[in-house]
Amino acid sequence: MSTPAPDSATNRRADAARWAAITARDSTADGHFFYGVTTTGVYCRPSCPSRAARRENVRFFTDGAAAAAAGFRACKRCRPDLPASTNANVAVVAAACRFIETADTAPGLDAIAAHVGFSPSHFHRLFKRLTGLTPRQYAAAHREQRLRQELRGGAPVTRAIFEAGYGSSGRFYEQADAVLGMTPGDFRAGGTNTAIRFAVGQSSLGAILVAASQRGICAIYLGDDPEALTHELQDRFPHAELVGGDRDFEQLVARVVGLVESPETGADLPLDIRGTAFQQRVWEALRAIPPGETASYTDIAARIGRPKSVRAVAGACAANQLAVAIPCHRVVRSDGNLSGYRWGVDRKRKLLTRERRT
Repeated sequence: MSTPAPDSATNRRADAARWAAITARDSTADGHFFYGVTTTGVYCRPSCPSRAARRENVRFFTDGAAAAAAGFRACKRCRPDLPASTNANVAVVAAACRFIETADTAPGLDAIAAHVGFSPSHFHRLFKRLTGLTPRQYAAAHREQRLRQELRGGAPVTRAIFEAGYGSSGRFYEQADAVLGMTPGDFRAGGTNTAIRFAVGQSSLGAILVAASQRGICAIYLGDDPEALTHELQDRFPHAELVGGDRDFEQLVARVVGLVESPETGADLPLDIRGTAFQQRVWEALRAIPPGETASYTDIAARIGRPKSVRAVAGACAANQLAVAIPCHRVVRSDGNLSGYRWGVDRKRKLLTRERRT
């Protein structure tokens, strides 16, 4: 057996030390190296609070430029692309995120600020500036994500509620409908016992499917093939009971079609909006764009206080399930040209042309 070259052994020891720093989320290693995760295409600081990657999927880089040159994009949590002068603040926010995520119950602002050694008011401003969310919003989003993971994993409802960090089951049940769109038991069963009414109509843009839960309209799909739209709805709610709409429901469909044909009417539709905290902030910004006007992805990112999250804004637009009601068609590229649209760029062009005329 041949003896490994000294350089190879040295590199292995260096990589082992880097991996140990990552697993410990050691902030003192920040700036000394960065790591990329091949399964996500993201590169991070050693102290990044994101979920730990598998060792075989990790590559090490001496600087962020090398990681970017290798095709990795900057992590939106630890912000390895920010100037070195902001490293300390990023480390503080990362530590706060870990504190929130590992707490048995959601900690208050004073407790989080004390943990990282900042005054509550200064920490609140810093956290929101770097993450786009308040500490309370971040904690709520983390609890909701953990709850969904626990329920999807088959955990009993009560255990899932407490594992996610809710202080009491009674308090959670008061907001369960807003968080899950259904009861925790039905969510755990994949939507079983949830009734979704739907109907397919016709508009000048082709077929239009409208579906609604008890909370409001949860889907507006546009397309050429009514059957394909129905299959798309079934894929989204695989275990829900899909019920054909009655005459009253057809009136709701007519209101949606009216919004497509006459966007200036601004129909006040009851909506069941389901998404992450970030997505909902993007969608709220989209609904503030008046008919006949457009905004760029960069504009929307700036309006929600996340100027560097242009790619994430585009992802939130693509995830929109409520065509026209949440007007993602009013978002264009920075040069004014049309970009992709879930229901076809030609429909996007027609919608914008119609709105500008009216």
